[in-house]
Amino acid sequence: MPFEDAFTSFISVLDAIAVGVFAVTGALVASRKEMDIFGFALLGTVTGLGGGTVRDLLLGNLPVFWVKNPTYAAIALTVSAVVFFTAHIPESRYRLLLWLDAVGLSLVCVIGADRGLTANVGGFIAIVMGVITAVFGGIIRDMLGGESPVILRREIYVIPAILGAMAFVAVHSWGAPYSVAAIVGFTLCFTVRGLALYYGWSLPPYKSRPGRKAADVAPQPDPPGDGKETAP
Repeated sequence: MPFEDAFTSFISVLDAIAVGVFAVTGALVASRKEMDIFGFALLGTVTGLGGGTVRDLLLGNLPVFWVKNPTYAAIALTVSAVVFFTAHIPESRYRLLLWLDAVGLSLVCVIGADRGLTANVGGFIAIVMGVITAVFGGIIRDMLGGESPVILRREIYVIPAILGAMAFVAVHSWGAPYSVAAIVGFTLCFTVRGLALYYGWSLPPYKSRPGRKAADVAPQPDPPGDGKETAP
C-alpha cells in the first residue's frame, strides 16, 4: 500500500482518536462536578461527537458520521466509563483537560476542514467547518457542565483552530500531499495553543470607558417661556 493511501486510512484512526480525546475532556469536566456515571457518559459523548455532528448537519451530510458508523459513539461511551473509574489518578485534572483538549482541537480542525473540502464547498467554508468541528464539542461540554464556555474566555482558543484549518487548506490547495497538509495544520494549531497554555497568553479584553450623560448625547430643549423675551 502506498504511503499516501496508508496515511489516508490512518486519518480515519485519528478521527476515532479525536473523538476519544474529546470524550476524555468531557468526562473530566463531569468528574470535577462530581457527577454519576450517566453524567460522565452524557458529557463525554456530546463532547466527542458534538462538533462533528454540527458540521455534518451544516454540510447536509446525513445521517451524521456516528450514525453511519456507531463505533464513534461506542468509543465515546467506553472512554467516559473508563474515566469514571480513573479520573482520581491525575494530579491536576484541569491541566490534563486543557492539554488533551489542545490535542483534540489540533486533530479535529484538520479533519473538519478535510470534510469540507471533500464536500466541495470551497476553501473558506472548509476552514469554517474545521473551526466548527474543533470548538463546538467543547462549547456544549462547558454549557452542560455549568462552566463558562472556553470560546468566551480570554484564552487563545479559536485562533489556533483557525490557523490550523487555514494551513491545511492552503497547503493542500498548493498540491502538497494530504499527509503533509495534515501534519502542517496539526502542528501549527497545537504549537499556538500549547504556547498559549504554557505562557498564559490571552487576548486583550474590552475596557469600558466612562459613559456620557443623556443630556450630552441629546440635550433637552428649553421649556416654552423660559427664555428671556425682548421688550418691543
